[in-house]
Amino acid sequence: MGAILDPMTCRTGRFGLAIFAAAAIAWPLLAAQAAPRGPDAISDVAEAVIDAVVNISTKQTVDMSNNAMPQLPPGSPFEEFFDEFFKNRKGQGGPGGQTPRRVNSLGSGFIIDASGLVVTNNHVIADADEINVILNDGTTLKADIVGRDTKTDLALLRVKPDKPLKAVKFGDSDKLRLGEWVIAIGNPFSLGGTVTAGIVSARNRDINSGPYDNYIQTDAAINRGNSGGPLFNLNGEVIGVNTAIISPSGGSIGIGFAVPSKTVVAVIDQLRRFKEVRRGWLGVRIQQVTDEIADSLSIKPPHGALIAGIDDKGPAKPAGIEPGDVIVKFDGQDIKEMRDLPKIVAETPVGKDVEVTIIRKGKEETKTVKLGRLEDEKQAALTPKKDSPDEKPVVKQALGLDLANLTADLRKKHNIKDKVKGVLITAVEPNSAAAEKRLMPGMVIAEVQQQPVSTAAELQQRIEKLKKDGKKAVVLLVVSPDGDPSFVALGLQ
Repeated sequence: MGAILDPMTCRTGRFGLAIFAAAAIAWPLLAAQAAPRGPDAISDVAEAVIDAVVNISTKQTVDMSNNAMPQLPPGSPFEEFFDEFFKNRKGQGGPGGQTPRRVNSLGSGFIIDASGLVVTNNHVIADADEINVILNDGTTLKADIVGRDTKTDLALLRVKPDKPLKAVKFGDSDKLRLGEWVIAIGNPFSLGGTVTAGIVSARNRDINSGPYDNYIQTDAAINRGNSGGPLFNLNGEVIGVNTAIISPSGGSIGIGFAVPSKTVVAVIDQLRRFKEVRRGWLGVRIQQVTDEIADSLSIKPPHGALIAGIDDKGPAKPAGIEPGDVIVKFDGQDIKEMRDLPKIVAETPVGKDVEVTIIRKGKEETKTVKLGRLEDEKQAALTPKKDSPDEKPVVKQALGLDLANLTADLRKKHNIKDKVKGVLITAVEPNSAAAEKRLMPGMVIAEVQQQPVSTAAELQQRIEKLKKDGKKAVVLLVVSPDGDPSFVALGLQ
């Protein structure tokens, strides 16, 4: 479809032309004083690398048999037309027919090896029956999938060219600076090789798209079809793979995101070697170290990743890491915030002996962990343990919570698994701090200040002692009925 111009915005008339002419006379004077849009190197880089940027064309067979015919109101003037149209299409791939339909889509990619290795986004080639790589000169090559990774949305393809292809190299995304010029090249809206330029707007962006979010944000125009294309620095090195945009309209509004080359290189290297990605696995469940939790655990300033739970069959448990520990360094790398840990662990080789620095009860300790493989997590199961002898419910109140000792009847009532130990929350006072932290009846308090509790009376005594000691907050280990743990800090004043 061609571009549609709104005639109301395009009409200028005689006066409009006069104004434009006056502006045209003044423009050379203004241009001489204004700073250029970007450095001259952009043109040099574009010319040097554009032959390594490709279009990715995919075909997918879609079953149309489940698509229903549009329902129109009785007596609609279009009823006869729609009825005849869809009856004629029955059996020809239309609604009501059984013939599948072929759907085409286009994206971008780039060549990293002259022999024919191409990087793109996984979502560009997902579910495709046929993949073709279209070179800048129009040559079309059939592509096979070497490997893909859904967690970082990356894929590696291979084509078999008649002659060596133009390839590009990766740069170091860790050296990027805010405001640095970058160049995006791709296939927006199926237009073919298109060059746009902008700056690095931000680094380490988390857009909640996956566990390893660490995007480069840029204002270089990135649109639909740019997915999988490269983001270059002014040295002509790939420092990112354009993957996502924020856009209410579907077009560029200057907020685009690219997977940094540091992540891409590690993933693509494993796809080349193993045809899959093998990530390290620590076997812990973590959460953010909030100001309240940091104050209660004597961690200043707040940093690190708080261990909320340990997998019984994971590598962390035999290494002596426990719930309540805060990991502040992993394999020599500082853990500044919670989301740093999964990325660093995933990039660490499976089987490596890693030093992990933790803070436990205000003191720093070092543990050595033999890292496992992430896929092992699917096979690991928590071992259920027999419950202690039934006790009569004992109701106590603390922190705006009604508490009771766990009994067989209460476990059954709240569907609490046998492995869950502690004190049951039976009610939460409205508008209390506990309610704000989303504590609910049926949850179980397993620890107070990293010490296990088994009865409501014991928990009440712990709280009273903390108040007498002048503590401003208490950290509770709260477990859901299914056994998922998390730490919650509640004020005591």
